[in-house]
Amino acid sequence: MKQGPVLNRILMLVLAGALLIYLGAYIWDSLNDPFVTTTAYACTVDDSMSATGLLVRQEQVIQGTGAVVDQRYSEGEKVARGATVAVLYSSSAAADRRSQLQSLQTERDQLQYALSQSADLSDNARLSGEIVDAITSLRASAASEDLTRLEDQTLKLKSLIYQRADAFGQTDRSGTSTEAEMQARIQDLTSQISALQAQAGADTASITVDRPGIFSGVTDGFESLVTPDMLESLTPAALDQLLSRPPQSDGTAVGKLITNSTWEFVCALSEEEAGELTEGKKVSVQFSRDWSGTVEMRVERIGAPQDGRVVAILSSDRFLSDTTLLRKQTVDLVFSSTSGIRVPVEAIRTEQRAETDQETGRSREVQITGVYAVVGIQAEFKQVEVLDQRDGYCVVRAVTTGSARNDKKALRSGDQVIVKGRDLFDGKVIQ
Repeated sequence: MKQGPVLNRILMLVLAGALLIYLGAYIWDSLNDPFVTTTAYACTVDDSMSATGLLVRQEQVIQGTGAVVDQRYSEGEKVARGATVAVLYSSSAAADRRSQLQSLQTERDQLQYALSQSADLSDNARLSGEIVDAITSLRASAASEDLTRLEDQTLKLKSLIYQRADAFGQTDRSGTSTEAEMQARIQDLTSQISALQAQAGADTASITVDRPGIFSGVTDGFESLVTPDMLESLTPAALDQLLSRPPQSDGTAVGKLITNSTWEFVCALSEEEAGELTEGKKVSVQFSRDWSGTVEMRVERIGAPQDGRVVAILSSDRFLSDTTLLRKQTVDLVFSSTSGIRVPVEAIRTEQRAETDQETGRSREVQITGVYAVVGIQAEFKQVEVLDQRDGYCVVRAVTTGSARNDKKALRSGDQVIVKGRDLFDGKVIQ
């Protein structure tokens, strides 16, 4: 047997063995890495508690029935005294007739406006620009399949074209001027409008309000069950019954009018929880389910205890239009917020350090709190102050002395802090 092939086989086995040993050592080192790190990041934690209650407003149900109800105001929109909030139609044909009547009235108004415009050059230039803008807007809506304003955009473009034709004094093929055509069209529209109005008088009714307020198109049956005047005598047990009651829409109503800008949130709390509140002071109330927002509310009243529970009444005059659809809500009452850097509890370390008193010059041992962060290939101790501790993590603030060198070493969001490590000290090479 030749020695060449045998020697090659031996070398290959040695190399394979060395490779296996290296891989095994790498895997073992990875599984037993003495240093585990995580990213520190900025966060805000709240000192808060959860509460379930009802939104209470001064509400007036607007009665009215019809086969078709046309609400004239959007949810949460302001309504003036005497305004028409809804139009009732006895049939769908009556509603279609009303739409036709509105379209004819709009066209007549546009024609009358076009006839009243001057025909100077500056007006012509303005009309040309407005026509281009109207066409662009109409095309953009069609391209995005947004048809919510299609009718208004079409009527606006039509009105501008009428005005433009009148400004140039155009004539048709028979020699009749555009102005004469528009006059004839106005007379024809007026006749059609009069005929439709006579028909609509018998099957159309308008609903007006006798006071100003905020309109809501939804009723839930709580409008008369719980009012601001009833809150003074409301007990926790009575509130529990109201909270268990399902909403019930009123089929004879077209909506409701909120007649007071101040609204309340009423909830039941334990005596211990209510101890966090002070009458006359404000507390932040965070909504997150049906509406996302934070409202500063005043603690109006904390009721007498009943079986260890009390009724708390909070009030606000803000965000009324945004909360008209809310009734039963679970919110967070936020008493304070803490902002800082979040790190795991395991990363917090307390060490003894020698400190020299600048006045006496004496050295003494002090305890300082901090974390080890990875800086380059070394572990660097960064002093912190623990602001809050929660389940598994702490919110800390970097401690600085005012010197540029120490401020540069301060803990910052995004630093890699060491959660697990053996024999750590400031400046230890870990990589």
